[in-house]
Amino acid sequence: MHQRTVLITGGTRGIGRASAIALAATGHHLVLGYGRDDASAAQVEEEIRGMGGQCRTVRADLRTDDGIEHLFTEAIAFRGGIDAVVSNAGATLHIGDLASTPVAVIREVVDLNLTSAILVARRAAQVLPAGGVLVTLSSGAATTGSPGEYVHYAAAKAGVDALTKGLAVELAPQGVRVVGVAPGTIDTDVHADAGDPGRPARVAARHPMGRVGTPEEVAAVVAFALSDAASYVSGTTLRVAGGV
Repeated sequence: MHQRTVLITGGTRGIGRASAIALAATGHHLVLGYGRDDASAAQVEEEIRGMGGQCRTVRADLRTDDGIEHLFTEAIAFRGGIDAVVSNAGATLHIGDLASTPVAVIREVVDLNLTSAILVARRAAQVLPAGGVLVTLSSGAATTGSPGEYVHYAAAKAGVDALTKGLAVELAPQGVRVVGVAPGTIDTDVHADAGDPGRPARVAARHPMGRVGTPEEVAAVVAFALSDAASYVSGTTLRVAGGV
């Protein structure tokens, strides 16, 4: 596998962090975007450097045009260009039926999970070279709909699936692949951030495998999508949901 310079949005916690560690372990150079958690950013950067890897963390608000441009400018400056982008930033922010979900929360969730993902993908399409890869993080919710929990988030992630398919066809002539990864319920801080830290334990029994997934299990699929072993994989979303 040849070394890549990889930009990961939402790269310092959860699946993003696990993906960064997995990619660093195979020699890739990392630029990790994050929104607010400076302590987590410093910790993962230190860990990657301790592995002998090269890493830069960049604080940027992907809900703004300036934030996206700042992140890409810093990422390109790190090593003179980027070879791959993992679009991972996202959140549910709320758990409950749609009727009781505040309008402001719906707008924020759609803005972060879909609008920002589209704009990150647009910027990636402008800068990725032939042989480049864009990995979009979707969710198993995109097909289950997540009734009673976060239909608004599910709808946004379904949009990411459509983005993956359409952009893969657009970028194929440029030699750029676009691959989606759709995690199911994963044991990360996203549940606590939405106000329900006990959700993974509560829902584990309804999964066919009797458990939820780990960030490392998703990271392994992200690493595969970026690898030469996935050279004929594009325009599809790989489900990592334990049978759901």
